Amino acid sequence: MTTYLLLKHLHVTCVVISISGFFLRGVWMLRDSPLLDRLWVKVVPHVNDTLLLAGAIGLSVVQQQYPFVHGWVTAKVLGLLGYIGFGMFALRRGSSKTVRAGCWLASLASFAYIVSVALTKNPAGFFV
Repeated sequence: MTTYLLLKHLHVTCVVISISGFFLRGVWMLRDSPLLDRLWVKVVPHVNDTLLLAGAIGLSVVQQQYPFVHGWVTAKVLGLLGYIGFGMFALRRGSSKTVRAGCWLASLASFAYIVSVALTKNPAGFFV
């Protein structure tokens, strides 16, 4: 049980750091802040997200609940792909600030869906 708790705390801590950083970078993007160009702003999210993914994989193995076998885990993975996709357009690839802002909001909604699935262990998440 201690391995599970360690992995869960690592995962949840990295989730909080990840969404906090993403939210902040989105605000900076909307304000055209030069802080977005700082090296640490570009590196820290990748380090944190690597730990986040490692924690998620560890939890999946420890709980023996895998994507494409268990619906709620599959839903989280698909939601994650949406979060990442929208996030890429929000912070880098969006053709205008309006597009980037819309993708930022869609990414935040994807994140909320992922959390709701994690809390309910139901693929419908907050749509239940």
